[in-house]
Amino acid sequence: MSKFSILVFSALLLGIAVGFLFHPNIGKGYEFALYVLIFLIGVDIGGSLSEGTDRIPKKALMLPFSTLIGSIAGAALGAVVMGLSLKYSIAVGAGCGWYSLTGPVIAPYSAFYGAVGFLANILRELLTVVLYPPLIRRIPKGAAVSIGGATTMDTTLGLIAKAGGRDVALTAFIHGFILTVLVPFILPVILGI
Repeated sequence: MSKFSILVFSALLLGIAVGFLFHPNIGKGYEFALYVLIFLIGVDIGGSLSEGTDRIPKKALMLPFSTLIGSIAGAALGAVVMGLSLKYSIAVGAGCGWYSLTGPVIAPYSAFYGAVGFLANILRELLTVVLYPPLIRRIPKGAAVSIGGATTMDTTLGLIAKAGGRDVALTAFIHGFILTVLVPFILPVILGI
């Protein structure tokens, strides 16, 4: 594990410990910090675009669709292997890391799968935080963005930009944005089948 991964994971664990022990009332402070982080990454992306060093690669536009198909296929395979409901498992996979949407959308159909949708998708985000930095040593940085799903537009964007560099930040943002647009339409379609 790289030094950066260890620092990120340590910061997460420290935050959990502080929250558990002291119950700080930070209100919307985390949300404000997230907006500042996204703004700063946007400034960096804009700077690289104005330098002409980055253009939107066609692969960046196709990656979210590959991610969605792969997530659904993986969830379907998991459902078959574990003997779970195919429809609900596919819906969980189609959440693409958007836990705050997936769980509540599935819950009216099945409380169990709503909870699974929430947990599986929050786990995807946490695994992205831990696995993205070491993963990019083995596979292309842009392809590794897919593990983050919809979170690559916001919560994992900073990590991806730091570990992968500014050249992959634009791909990550586009990837997360497209998935964030698609997921709210795809989940009800799957659940309506």
